[in-house]
Amino acid sequence: QVQLVESGGGLVQAGGSLRLSCAASGFTFRDTGMGWFRQAPGKKREFVARIDWSGVSTYYADSVKGRFTISRDNAKNTLYLQMNSLKPEDTAVYYCNAIKEMYSGRFAWGQGTQVTVSS
Repeated sequence: QVQLVESGGGLVQAGGSLRLSCAASGFTFRDTGMGWFRQAPGKKREFVARIDWSGVSTYYADSVKGRFTISRDNAKNTLYLQMNSLKPEDTAVYYCNAIKEMYSGRFAWGQGTQVTVSS
């Protein structure tokens, strides 16, 4: 079955950096567009970034553009999110998923990884 396991979150000061990883299994990762999403306390889950199957084409939410970089390693079935210049408003649980209809996740959500940015 499909498994999405996020890791790499933590507590960081504003202006700092973190790199998230997502280990994917149970589907053909190398043929699948992938994305990162996040959910802050009391808010709906929102789209953060997506990448096509080849890693060539990427797209970002305006709130993270220029600060976050999505990438993938198809040989390792792993998705990454490099987050720089972090802000307190980036605090959320971060999730990865296969992309459905550009801004949604296709599969059941994993447990996510908590990112907390202190001011």
